[in-house]
Amino acid sequence: MPDPSNTQPVRHILSLSGGKDSTALAIYLRDRIPDMEYVFCDTEKELPETYEYLKKLEVYLGKPIIYLKHDGRGFDELLLARRGFLPSPQVRWCTEHLKIKPFEKYVGEDICYSYIGIRADETHRKGYISTKPNIIAKYPFVENGFRKEDIFRLLEESGLGLPAYYKWRSRSGCYFCFFQQRIEWVGLLENHPDLFQKAMEYEREEGTSSLRYTWSSRESLSELSQPERILQIKQESQRRLQTRSLQPNLSLTQIFNDVESGEDGCLICHL
Repeated sequence: MPDPSNTQPVRHILSLSGGKDSTALAIYLRDRIPDMEYVFCDTEKELPETYEYLKKLEVYLGKPIIYLKHDGRGFDELLLARRGFLPSPQVRWCTEHLKIKPFEKYVGEDICYSYIGIRADETHRKGYISTKPNIIAKYPFVENGFRKEDIFRLLEESGLGLPAYYKWRSRSGCYFCFFQQRIEWVGLLENHPDLFQKAMEYEREEGTSSLRYTWSSRESLSELSQPERILQIKQESQRRLQTRSLQPNLSLTQIFNDVESGEDGCLICHL
C-alpha cells in the first residue's frame, strides 16, 4: 500500500479489455473519478467488434482511450522467437508480453490504483493484474456488491449495450484466444472466416514427429472446421445449453458461458 506520508500523486488507471465488465466499470467510474486514465493493451490481434466497441466507449467517456503496445515486437515476432510454440493456458506468454508488460511500462514507478472489473458474484477470480508493489488493485464492484445483473443494467442505461461479438462469443480477447470454446471457434469461422484462416495458419504439425503446435490440445483447426465436426460441435453445444437451462437460478449469460475447459481467462484480457 502507498505510504500516506508520500506526497507523490496517485494515478488512477483502468485497463480495458473490450469486454462487458471493464466497460461497465468505466461507465460506473466516469463521473466518480474524473482524472481516470483509460488504457487498452492492443495486441493488434483483437476482433473487429472489439475495436468498434472501444470507439463507442471513447465517445461515451468523453476522453481518449490510450492504446498500449509491446515495445518493438508484436505477436508474430514473439512467436518466431519461441520457434512456433503457441501460447496456452499453461504458458500464457502472450498475456505477459502483450498485455501486462506494456501496462507496467506505462505506469512506470508511479503509485497507481489499478481498477479491475471483478464482480461481487465472482470473488474467486480476485487477483492482481500486476505484482509490482506500486500498482495497487482496486475492486469497486466487489466493494459495492455489484453483480452480473448490475453490469447489464449499467451497459443498457449507457446506451452501449454488449459488444457485438457476444452474439457468438462469451469473452473478449484475441481472435485466436486459446480459451475459446469449440463452439466459439465455429463462431469465428462463420463470422470471420478470414481470421479463422489466419488462426489456422499459425498451427503446425510436424508430420511423423511428435511436435504439434495447435490452439487446442485435442484437435487442430483444420480438423475442427470439417463439416461433420462442426455439426457435432453445434449439437453438443445445444445439448449443454438445454441441460444448463433446466438448472434453477441460472441467468442467460451463465447458460451461455459454459466454458469447456473450466479455466478462467486472463484478467487483463477478458474482463
